[in-house]
Amino acid sequence: MFSSASTPPRFITLVFLTAISVLSLNMFLPSLSNIAREFEVEYWIVNLSIAGYLAISAVLQIIMGPLSDRWGRRPILLAAMAIFAVASVGCWLSANIWMFLGFRMLQSAVIAGMALSRAVIRDMAPPKEAARMMGYVAMVMALAPMLGPVVGGLIDQAFGWRVTFFVFAALGVLVFVMAWVDLGETNQNTSETFLQQFQTYPELFGSGLFWGHVICQSCSVGAFYAFLAGAPLIGEVAFGLSPVQVGIGMGAITGGFVIGNYFTGRYALTYSLGSMMVAGRIVAVLGVGAGLIVMMFGYLHPVVLFGSVVFIGVGNGLTLPASNSGAMSVKPELAGSASGLSGAAVVAAGAILTFGTGAVLNETSGAYVLMAILMAVNVLGLISAMYVRAVEP
Repeated sequence: MFSSASTPPRFITLVFLTAISVLSLNMFLPSLSNIAREFEVEYWIVNLSIAGYLAISAVLQIIMGPLSDRWGRRPILLAAMAIFAVASVGCWLSANIWMFLGFRMLQSAVIAGMALSRAVIRDMAPPKEAARMMGYVAMVMALAPMLGPVVGGLIDQAFGWRVTFFVFAALGVLVFVMAWVDLGETNQNTSETFLQQFQTYPELFGSGLFWGHVICQSCSVGAFYAFLAGAPLIGEVAFGLSPVQVGIGMGAITGGFVIGNYFTGRYALTYSLGSMMVAGRIVAVLGVGAGLIVMMFGYLHPVVLFGSVVFIGVGNGLTLPASNSGAMSVKPELAGSASGLSGAAVVAAGAILTFGTGAVLNETSGAYVLMAILMAVNVLGLISAMYVRAVEP
């Protein structure tokens, strides 16, 4: 059943596998308020479609990594895309909030596209080259989540939020077909048993270098998730923006991500992984810090908020490819498990930050609180990146 493709995937297949994982998170975000109104529930309940989705994604990655090391990347990716497509249809046709949230949790299977495409790249290339490849994949892939909130806002405005999930279903089928015909198996050293893969986790848990990468990734992506959780409420309530305008503003962080990944692709072979990570975290801290200072002087404006988070995107583009490659290079023979475990930790941190951000924001001080959260998370990420640079081989 899983033998139609026999060669490593093309660049475009890796882009689509990664893009659909991110797109499934952010394309429907401008519709959160409308979903809450249609189902007549509080905003924080609908926000579970983000936080709960991330939490389930974290658990799935812990399982998917060892599964892919045991049985290969290809069958796990194909199964994940099929589940995502079916779950998207369920969200589209949901009659109440709990049915919607249930199918939304099933959609989280698509996280395999991001987690395992990284392992595929690491199967194909050594650490620095893998970081360079990840940078270029992410740079092209970032066009999808950058446009996602805008497209989602337009779809909501023209046809209603449900059509967004019909689009998700169609994309799931498309990516499944692409993987079927192009994604040959890249894991040539599968383990003998599934239990054997789980028994390798202590090797990763005991590595300070691995956890330095994980904490840095968690802070980098966590800042992105916190922004996604707070931006719709702040944009609508504090700034009076429409769903389309909110989508455009939310795309700003992804625009910065494209720029950062371009520089990663260009310089990853020149500088160490730790140096690339530190550079990215410095950019993020300086950008958010400047925005927070401007706000404290009374200049509360959408351009200040959305403009400052562009630097988070640039920083993440510099940091994440290097850190992802570094985490999987601590134990190269455990690349799938490392990708799954680090991805799970990152998504778990994102779920906590998403839920926490949504819980503490309010209509009067939301913008200031959000910027303070982003600043704290990025400073912690800088500290972890400096640790990695200090101890890396």
